[in-house]
Amino acid sequence: MGPQIHSAANRGEVAGVSLIDESQIRVILLDIEGTTTPVDFVYRTLFPYATRKLESFLRAHSQDPEIHSLVQDLRSQHDLDERDGLEPPGWLDNTEEARLRSSVAYGQWLIVRDSKCTSLKSLQGKIWQQGFASRELRGEVFPDVPVAFERWQRQKRTICMYSSGSVLAQQLLFRTTTSGDLTPYISAFFDTHVGAKTEGGSYKKIAASLSYAPHRFLFISDAVKEIEGALSVGMQAILCVRGPGDAPPHGQDQAIHSFDNVLPD
Repeated sequence: MGPQIHSAANRGEVAGVSLIDESQIRVILLDIEGTTTPVDFVYRTLFPYATRKLESFLRAHSQDPEIHSLVQDLRSQHDLDERDGLEPPGWLDNTEEARLRSSVAYGQWLIVRDSKCTSLKSLQGKIWQQGFASRELRGEVFPDVPVAFERWQRQKRTICMYSSGSVLAQQLLFRTTTSGDLTPYISAFFDTHVGAKTEGGSYKKIAASLSYAPHRFLFISDAVKEIEGALSVGMQAILCVRGPGDAPPHGQDQAIHSFDNVLPD
C-alpha cells in the first residue's frame, strides 16, 4: 500500500504488506475503531451506552451553553438530512420538552446509522466521559497495542490518533485501558474537526499541524477509503484487518493483522 522502495537497506516489509520506507517515518498516525480497538467494543459497549444515557444527559445539561450549542448543530444537521431525503425522525421546536424529545430521537437515529456528525460525536464524548468517570466504562485495546506503543516510543517516533470519535472520547478510551493509561505515549489526537477521514485534505492538515511532510507519516487503518485518502497526499499507509481469518477487501491483497511486525526493533 505504501511507496515501493528500491533500497534494500531502507526497506521495511510488514507481514506481506508492500514495502514502506522505515527510515522516513517519524509519525505513526492510527485509526482507532477496528485498528487499535475492537469494533465490538464500539458497537456493543460505547454506542448502546450513549443511546441509553442520551435523554437523561440532555435533561441534565440542556441549559449548559456548550450542550445547547451542540443541540442547535444537531438541528441544522437534521435539516440537511431532510433535504437529502434521508427521512430522519420529525423535529418539533414548539416547546422545550418537544425540542428535547426531538433531539433525543434524532440523536439515537444518528447513532444507529453510525453517523460521523461532529456534533453527535461531541455529545457522545460528553456522555462517555461520565461513564468512564463512574467506571461503568473502561477503554479497550488489542493486546499488541501497548507493546507497539512502547517500541515506537523507544524508537523516538511520534504516535498520534485520528478518529471520527471526538478527541475527548479518544483520550478517555486510552486513559482507562486494562493496560493502564496509554495517553502518555500519544502526542496528538485528531477528530473530524480537521475534516472527513476519507478526504486527502484532512491528512494534509494533520501533517501541517505537526510540521512534518506527509511522506514522514505512516497511517494505519481498517478502512480502505481512509488509506486511499492518506496515500493521495503522499503519506505511507497500511491496511489493518483485525478479524481472525478475515481476508482484506476485494482488490486489497496486502494487510497486517496486528502491530507486532510494524516497525520492529
